[in-house]
Amino acid sequence: MYDLKGKTALVTGAGGKHGIGRAIALRLAAEGADVVVNDLNSEGNGDWSGLPAVVDEIEALGRRSLGLTGSVTDASDVDRMVQTIVETFGGIDILVNNAAAPAGPDRVPVTELDESDFDLVQSVNVKGTFLCCRAVTRAMIERGCGGRIINTSSTAGKRGVARYAAYCASKFAVIGLTQALAMEVAPHNINVNVICPGLVDTERVHGIASGLKPDDKTTEEFRTEMLEQAEENCPLGRPGEPTDVAKTVAWLASDESDYLTGQAIIVSGGSLMM
Repeated sequence: MYDLKGKTALVTGAGGKHGIGRAIALRLAAEGADVVVNDLNSEGNGDWSGLPAVVDEIEALGRRSLGLTGSVTDASDVDRMVQTIVETFGGIDILVNNAAAPAGPDRVPVTELDESDFDLVQSVNVKGTFLCCRAVTRAMIERGCGGRIINTSSTAGKRGVARYAAYCASKFAVIGLTQALAMEVAPHNINVNVICPGLVDTERVHGIASGLKPDDKTTEEFRTEMLEQAEENCPLGRPGEPTDVAKTVAWLASDESDYLTGQAIIVSGGSLMM
């Protein structure tokens, strides 16, 4: 276990019931951090209430929490969110950029990729990460207490994948952004790293399957095939789970990773080794 008591974390894209963001938020709270969670809206799906449910779970662990809606692609939304956290909690010690563009329409060959779909992926995955990094870094530098920034790339940010061109472009970019920022803010005792998960069993797999499935299969059938293939291709014998990513984030957020910055850490059960 890591001691994050007295720390305040911001996790973007944290409203999904089965998402990586929720798992990260709960793990950081379990380690002692107060956690602010963000998503595009506060609504959930079916019996899941979204951000309010995550806030309740964090508070049940004995930590303070706040749910903030807003688009990471909008600088005014991001700046407002950061200012609210600073005013409420005194500062931000940990930023986890987890928000991502919805998967599906962009998973086509480049020759069939709509400009609008390409732009949406870059806007959320790259611009959103940039805007949050910029706003939180400014707040960390002004406060003078250092901090941790953990961005989210993918194994597809390390190696190209057919029909993933928009996604790959965005995730390669996040690694470059991470390395540049890590060098710039190192004198301020701010560590910046990036995680590269493989396929993780979340709600997003349904969207990916909808974009990739052949005409003779339903989305759910192809989703099952994707997870089975991931299991076969993984040396550890299973697809990733949100908690697998959350464990790595907790370590990067802790003092145990003090001498690590600018690194892209693959979390894929060995399905990609490099």
